[in-house]
Amino acid sequence: MTPRPITLLTGFLGVGKTTLLNRLLPALPRTAVLVNEFGEIGLDQLFVQAVEEDVVLLQAGCLCCTIRGDLSRALRDLAASGRPFDRVVIETTGLADPGPILQTLMSDPLLRRDFVLDAVVTLVDAAHGMATLEAQEEARRQVAVADRLVLTKTDVAPDTAALESRLRALNPVAPILRNDAPAEAIFAPGDPGRNLPWSAEEAHHHHHHDPNRHGSDIRALCLRFSQPLRWEGLASWLEMMAMTQGERMLRLKAVLNLEGEEAPVALHGVRHLFDAPRRLPAWPEGDDRSSRLVLILRGLDPEVAEAGLRAFLEAA
Repeated sequence: MTPRPITLLTGFLGVGKTTLLNRLLPALPRTAVLVNEFGEIGLDQLFVQAVEEDVVLLQAGCLCCTIRGDLSRALRDLAASGRPFDRVVIETTGLADPGPILQTLMSDPLLRRDFVLDAVVTLVDAAHGMATLEAQEEARRQVAVADRLVLTKTDVAPDTAALESRLRALNPVAPILRNDAPAEAIFAPGDPGRNLPWSAEEAHHHHHHDPNRHGSDIRALCLRFSQPLRWEGLASWLEMMAMTQGERMLRLKAVLNLEGEEAPVALHGVRHLFDAPRRLPAWPEGDDRSSRLVLILRGLDPEVAEAGLRAFLEAA
C-alpha cells in the first residue's frame, strides 16, 4: 500500500487551528484527524464536527514530549483499523515544538511503512503574531520548520506587511497564505521541491536573509549547486552535522542531482535524523537539474555550515 501523507498542523496558542480545520475538512474527504489538547479534558474535540467519527483525541500532555508514544500507537491503530482514509492531519497543542514530533514520524519504522510526512503547516495570528514571535521561542520554531505559513485573523488585522517580513526572515522559502485559501492550497500533498529556491538569484537572495536583526538566532541557509554532487561527500557532511550540530539543525530539505543518478533525489532531515533518500519521478521546472538545499539553523552560523559542506564535497 502506498504510504498515506501526514500534514502536521501547528501554531501558537489561540491562533485558530481548530477553526481552520472545521472550515476545510468538508473539502478534504477521507481525512483522519488526530487532535491534542494540553490538559486532562480535550475541549478541542468538541469543535471538530465535520469528521467526528475519524477524530482520535490524544490527551494528558503536550504532543511534543510526554505522549509521543501515544502518537505512534494512535497512528499504528489507525493504519490497522481498516477504516478508509487517504490522509492524516495532526493538530498539535499550541505549545508544541514540531521538531520532536517530526522525529517521531521519521524514526518509527512501522509508521514509515504506512505514512509519509507531507508538510508542516504553521498558522500565525495576524493580530498578535509579531509580539508572539518576539516573546515565544516555540512560535519561532513552528515558523522556521514550516512548509506553508497561513495567516489567521486577517479580518481584524489586514495590514500584514511587517509580519510577513518577519516570517520571511525566519523562513524564506515557505509560501505565506491567508486563512481563506482553499483546502487544496493548504493541505494538498506536495512536491518535495516545490518551495526550494530554483535559481541562483533566488538562492543568493535567501542566503543573505539575516533574522538576527530581529533578535532571533534562527537563520536559513539556501544553496544551489549546478554540477552533480557526489553522495559520499554529502553523506559524510550530514553524518558530521548530525553528530556535532544535531540540535542546531532544525530542518533540512533538499532536491539533489547526484552523480550516477538520472532521477532527482529528495532528502529530508530534522535535527539529527534523516529520512532515506527518495528518488522522484521527474525534475521540477523543466530542464534545470541543479541541486537545491535549504537548512533552517538555530544558533549556528550559516557560513560555517556552508563552508563545511563545500569542504566535504571537495574532499570526496
